[in-house]
Amino acid sequence: MKVPLPIFIALILPGVLLPGPLLAAEQWVGKFDASEGELPRGWKLEHLDQRVPATQYRLRTWDGVVAVEAHAKKSMALLGRTLEIDLKATPILCWQWRIDAPLASADMTRKSGDDYAARVYLTFEVPSDQLSFGTRTKLGLARTLYGDHVPDAALNYIWDNRQPIDTLQDNAYTDRARMIVVRSGAGKAGQWVQETRNVQDDFHRAFGKLDGRLRGLAIASDTDNTGEEAHAGFADFRFVDKPDACPRSPDERSLQETPPAAAPSK
Repeated sequence: MKVPLPIFIALILPGVLLPGPLLAAEQWVGKFDASEGELPRGWKLEHLDQRVPATQYRLRTWDGVVAVEAHAKKSMALLGRTLEIDLKATPILCWQWRIDAPLASADMTRKSGDDYAARVYLTFEVPSDQLSFGTRTKLGLARTLYGDHVPDAALNYIWDNRQPIDTLQDNAYTDRARMIVVRSGAGKAGQWVQETRNVQDDFHRAFGKLDGRLRGLAIASDTDNTGEEAHAGFADFRFVDKPDACPRSPDERSLQETPPAAAPSK
C-alpha cells in the first residue's frame, strides 16, 4: 500500500522576503550552497513509507549548477520545506531541473504507475468554510491516520513520460492532489531546463475559486510503484512577480534573440 501523495512536509523554516524596492518582488526559497553539507539547511527528508527504500538526496555542483541531486531505485522519499509566500505579490515560481530519462513504465492514470523521474510539490491551506462537508470528513480521516501533515490541497508539477504538456488531472490516490505535466518525454533529458509557472493561476485552474495559502514545497524522484531507477536534479527555486523575471533555457534564449528572417526581395 502506498502512502497517499500529499502526506508530507512538517518543517519550521518560513520564507524570508528580501528587502528593498528592487528585490521585494523576488523571494528565494531554494538557493542551494554546496558547502552546506549533504542536504540544504531548512529542508527535511520525509520518508513516508518505511516499507520501501528512501530516495537518496545530496547537494552537488552539477554542470556548473549547485543543485539537489535525487537518485531513486524502487524508492520514495520527499525533500521539503515550509513556505510563507504571498501569491498575490509573487505568483510566479521559477526553478530548473533535469532528468537522465523519463520512467518507461510510469502511468499517471493508475496507482501502480504513479511514479515520476522528477516532481515538485506545493501544499496549500484552504479556509474550512470553503471545503465541503465530505472533503472535511475525508481530510479528518486522513489526518487521523497520517497526522497533521496532510494538506487541504496540493499541486504537483511533474516530468512525465507520455502525457502532453499542461495535462491536468487528479492524482491516482486522491483528488486533493492535482497533477500538472510541465515536461514530458526524453526530448530535454540530460540537460538543465528552466521552468516558469504561475502558481496562483494553476491553483485556481485545479481547484476553482478556493482561496489557497501556499504552505510548503517539496521535491522528489519516485519509483516505488514501477520498480525503476531515476536520476534527477533540482535547483534555484524562487517566487517572482512576473514571468519575465524567470531565467530562460539556452534554446529559448536563442529563439528569442534570433532576428526574424528578412522578407524576400521582389
